[in-house]
Amino acid sequence: MNTAGFPLIADIAVLRLTGPDAEAFAQSQTMNDVLALPVGRWQWNGWLTPKGRVQALFALARVAPGDVLILLYDFPAETFRDALQRFVFRSKVRITVESGLVLRGEWRHGDADDRSVLLHAADGAVGFDFSAEGAPRIGWITVRGDASPDAEASARWREEDLRHGLPRFGAGREHGWTPHMLSLDRLKAFSVRKGCYPGQEIVARTHFLGQSKRQAWWLEGTGLVAGLVVEDLDGRPVGEIIEATSDRRGALAVAALPGPVEVKCGEGNAIARAPREGLARPVEEKL
Repeated sequence: MNTAGFPLIADIAVLRLTGPDAEAFAQSQTMNDVLALPVGRWQWNGWLTPKGRVQALFALARVAPGDVLILLYDFPAETFRDALQRFVFRSKVRITVESGLVLRGEWRHGDADDRSVLLHAADGAVGFDFSAEGAPRIGWITVRGDASPDAEASARWREEDLRHGLPRFGAGREHGWTPHMLSLDRLKAFSVRKGCYPGQEIVARTHFLGQSKRQAWWLEGTGLVAGLVVEDLDGRPVGEIIEATSDRRGALAVAALPGPVEVKCGEGNAIARAPREGLARPVEEKL
């Protein structure tokens, strides 16, 4: 298979952690259990502030011992690399932005039953099976070449992320949500057992005490845009839109709602329901 003909997906960068301490460093800095991830598989993961707020989200794969691949969503790659670099100290790890590599999208199911298994194409591309309910798709890491991002394919990819509960953030958008507010437990994207990492105390406390009333909801309406306030039918603010689709008819929001309901948002009322299932990539944690 030649993956070079697939459309290039925008706003997803490729980084690599290499060296004898690559996994241990990722374990100490990110919110999911990297050491529980077998070689040849991938997981959802992220990087938090010390106060437990999500700074960056990504898919992380253990390609080989000492070789960790990161697909970074909606965050400047060089900024992320430089921020992580400050915590390297004496760790034997190298953090690089793979500017010559890109993500290309193919809309089909992978061949493996376990969708966390990395795929490999004949041309050397590494594939992530992002298939979920109603959305078969594979993301291939390939050489950039002279191609430009495909706007239509990128918008479709982004909408399917949002519809399945994966938060996407517009450029320059300030946000201060915790993993629980973003319902990242649905994606198995963080660990409460693995030990210390930035923000771990807040995540664990929220998880075990059940203090987060807000969670992620998929909205369907009109005139939906990032940052809009979500109100109940009595006009009380209950949340905010994280990001909307390009046609402004769908959006992922963080809100405190009792269940699937009608809300006020955008150009009238909208229907709030749980995001679609199937995008989680569970990994059995080491106790």
